[in-house]
Amino acid sequence: MKFVDEATVGVKAGNGGNGCLSFRREKYIERGGPDGGDGGHGGAVYLVADDSINTLVDFRVARKYRAESGHGGAGRNMTGKSGNDLEIKVPRGTVIHDVDTGELIGDLTELGQRLKVADGGRGGLGNTRFKSSTNRAPRKITHGTPGEARHLQLELKLIADVGLVGLPNAGKSTLIRSMSAAKPKVADYPFTTLHPNLGVVSVGPLQSFVMADVPGLIEGAAEGAGLGIQFLKHLQRTRLLLHLVDIAPLDIDADPAEAFRSIEQELMKFSADLKEKPRWLVINKTDLLPPDDLEVARDMLLSELGWTGPVFEVSAETGEGTEALGQAVMRQLELLSAEEKAE
Repeated sequence: MKFVDEATVGVKAGNGGNGCLSFRREKYIERGGPDGGDGGHGGAVYLVADDSINTLVDFRVARKYRAESGHGGAGRNMTGKSGNDLEIKVPRGTVIHDVDTGELIGDLTELGQRLKVADGGRGGLGNTRFKSSTNRAPRKITHGTPGEARHLQLELKLIADVGLVGLPNAGKSTLIRSMSAAKPKVADYPFTTLHPNLGVVSVGPLQSFVMADVPGLIEGAAEGAGLGIQFLKHLQRTRLLLHLVDIAPLDIDADPAEAFRSIEQELMKFSADLKEKPRWLVINKTDLLPPDDLEVARDMLLSELGWTGPVFEVSAETGEGTEALGQAVMRQLELLSAEEKAE
């Protein structure tokens, strides 16, 4: 299924039904008086967060949504039937803006969360409403009001606990395959990953977290180079970033430290919030170097970066070191949750 994380749709709430102009007409009853009922209200349009869908691709096909209008009133003071509300399912993590005004309407982050995006029209009043001591036979009614119409910009920001960042072919897709049941495409050429992938990493009974693999970043991603600008936003909801570095690049002239710095700069350019997120260094492809060479390469990398944060060495291909990484990530997420609750 094609991954789509942006879409524009039009929504129209139902119109209110018109009020009824009617007079009571029954045998043996003279001057029965007005008995026109009110019109029904129009249905509203709601967006509902649902985990059964994880992309906005359906909204590239169906772009217009309309709720049911209210029915007109009738004689014998019968109120018209109100239109049914329209509920539109969207992926959890969808941000909604009004295209015309730029207003942020809402952010659906919780399962089942409902957001009204268009209000239904009000039903009109029947002539019964206008009778008085001085006007026994009113011929006045009101029409139902039109339902609200809006153009909406839907933007999906994936909800994950951990985000993987790094240059193309740093091993992000291989790592998420190794640690979860996700099966992103893996190949020995850049930009194998064309859209984000989510995987659930289980580290023990009732202990798991969601990991997101986004397409590899390159220099200039924050300005639109490569694929990064389309997907950097998906890292904004994560609570921890794992920065993967290929310690044994195929290009012998490639510098792992320079690769790290280039990605770090793109994160800072895109959003200051990303720079403030906890970020761990993950040295990948350790199986490609002998132990002594690996130790030298690791020490050189840490020295050049002046890195003082957590460091993990893994081989995503063989799975070596991934279990320890998963356990450490779980402990960190639990610690962050405890701190959030304390605040």
